[in-house]
Amino acid sequence: MATKPADRLKDKVAIVTGAASGIGAATATLFAKEGAKVVVADINQQGGAQVVESIRSAGGIADFVRADVSKHADIRAMIEFAVKTYGGLDVLVNNAGLEITKNEVDTTEEEWDRVFDVNVKGVFLATKYAVPEMKKRGGGSIVNISSAYGIVASNGFAAYHASKAAVRHLTKATALAHIKEGIRANVICPGVIDTPMLQAAYKNAMDPVAMEEIFLRGQPIGRAGRPEELAYGCLFLASDESSFCVGADLSIDGGFVAQ
Repeated sequence: MATKPADRLKDKVAIVTGAASGIGAATATLFAKEGAKVVVADINQQGGAQVVESIRSAGGIADFVRADVSKHADIRAMIEFAVKTYGGLDVLVNNAGLEITKNEVDTTEEEWDRVFDVNVKGVFLATKYAVPEMKKRGGGSIVNISSAYGIVASNGFAAYHASKAAVRHLTKATALAHIKEGIRANVICPGVIDTPMLQAAYKNAMDPVAMEEIFLRGQPIGRAGRPEELAYGCLFLASDESSFCVGADLSIDGGFVAQ
């Protein structure tokens, strides 16, 4: 039976990390609109609370959990909260991420470790504790957010590029490990998306205007993407409509990688 509008995630329990703004906020909002019970996870308590309030005011179901995805205890508490509050876990979107605009020579060891702790270890830990709960439900969907810069490289983002490439391959390993258990893992590779992270990259550049022009000049579509456009990709991979997608890369990048 085909699902009805606002019904594609009916009765599913979803966790979205990095959900206080940008892609995460758009995804959590769309998931709730489509019938999911959503755990909004982020270190930004104020932003996360605002996302939850917005979802609830629209008639959706959501709760906020403060979670630093680089911390083992926070991840376990996040998973346990979802299970205790909503009875299980069906969907995990590993979206939380950190970017440093430096090449490898200028990146400190501490900066490198911090990027990998958030971007890679966070995905590993959340997956580690989500999979057993999904098995109890007979399956589930894990959607990891990598980047177009996990496929191609550019100057000045060494730790970020390396971490996002790692996320792609971790996703494929996860997919193959748990395919027989009904758990699918897939990865989305966004291009330039108009998020607070992108705006911060512009702001931190020596010449913000020139940096923005460089970013947008490289987009075949001629503009940055919108968080909502990424959210619909997450929705597809989270829903049963993508039941034959296992270990797939979905580029949502305005043609960036294609060129």
